[in-house]
Amino acid sequence: MEPSIAANLFLLMSAPFVGSFLNVLTERWPQNEPFVRGRSHCDHCGHPLGWRDLIPILSWIIARAKCRYCGARISIWHPVVELSALGIAIWPLAELSGPISWISTIFGWTLLTLAMLDLRWLWLPNVLTLPLCLAGLLVARMTRPPGMLDHLIGAGLGYAILATAAWIYRRYRGREGLGEGDPRLFGALGAWVGWQGLGTILLYAGISGLLFLFVQARAGRAIQSTTRLPFGPHLCLGGWLVWLYGPLYAE
Repeated sequence: MEPSIAANLFLLMSAPFVGSFLNVLTERWPQNEPFVRGRSHCDHCGHPLGWRDLIPILSWIIARAKCRYCGARISIWHPVVELSALGIAIWPLAELSGPISWISTIFGWTLLTLAMLDLRWLWLPNVLTLPLCLAGLLVARMTRPPGMLDHLIGAGLGYAILATAAWIYRRYRGREGLGEGDPRLFGALGAWVGWQGLGTILLYAGISGLLFLFVQARAGRAIQSTTRLPFGPHLCLGGWLVWLYGPLYAE
């Protein structure tokens, strides 16, 4: 077996376990609970989990979405995230080749983490967004040195656009309209795709956000002007699509 094929198979086999870890990280980190050390346990009864309970996707199916110890239902969020991590690994391998496919997978997993944190906790931590920005500039320097300026401008302009929008909203409405992490995330995405991709990211994010609101309304959730909604997941989706397929251009 060729080394590249073996490496890609390893990446695909590891992906669901990465998703399982991300489930733990995004649940415990915001609550200041250890997520690297310490045994996994049921979120309901606290019983330590054995190896049979920790096989991504399969354990959830075999247990019929219930804890073997207390019978409490296990959220479908767990297999969804594990499958998402697998899909993020498959997607770049199908579209790209060489080391950039691995870089894209790590980028995608980072975006998945940020999307989960914002969706669950309305939190986009600097400890992820700032290194993501630096990583985007480093990747640009390695893969597209002549266009490095585009990525530097993308980082600065991306941050400035949403920071300005947040300031204007706060100035005229008297309350926050965007979280502090959204401009930093948009700047980080600009570092990855360059300034040319910022408009397309916002387009995709806007469409995704409107669909999210529609689904929430159909589910019976009351949406008011003061309801706090996460924008980070939609930016992450837009950034991922632009990274893989490039920006849209009007002809």
